[in-house]
Amino acid sequence: MTLDPVFLSSLALVLTAFGGAFLAALWISLVVWAYRDIRARARDPLVQTLSALLVAILNVPGVLVYLILRPPRTLEEEYQRTLEEEALLQALEDLPLCPGCERRVKEEWQICPNCHTKLKKACQNCARFMELPWNICPYCGTPASGMRLETTTSLDDALRGLKMEDQQAEVKIDSAS
Repeated sequence: MTLDPVFLSSLALVLTAFGGAFLAALWISLVVWAYRDIRARARDPLVQTLSALLVAILNVPGVLVYLILRPPRTLEEEYQRTLEEEALLQALEDLPLCPGCERRVKEEWQICPNCHTKLKKACQNCARFMELPWNICPYCGTPASGMRLETTTSLDDALRGLKMEDQQAEVKIDSAS
């Protein structure tokens, strides 16, 4: 069996054409991939263009250089990471602080475990926790212990005390005369 040199020449030409077409398709696909990848990782159009040109000019070595220099995370991953950090910070900020030692305490705690500062008081009627400055239980409407049912100001109390002292002084003067 003899091999025809024309056949071998045309076979080599066809294989070279397919190889060249494959390499051209590979080169174009690497440029497109690099451009798409950098668009997902950077907003700057200059960086996007330079990355695509690097791969277009240097081909496979350009892809290796691009892989070394590209940002490690995509913009979407950075955004998700930022959201997670903000959620963690928000969760920390939502925890109340102890007025005595400024440490974080839980909402349901009645006493700070660090400095033993009283954080809340219990309602005598429904036993639910109330904030210390509250004068009435918001859950059942019961006035806090030690509070008067009537609403008077400290000025009224002071004036009432002065009037009583004046009346007692007048009674003493009348009884003495």
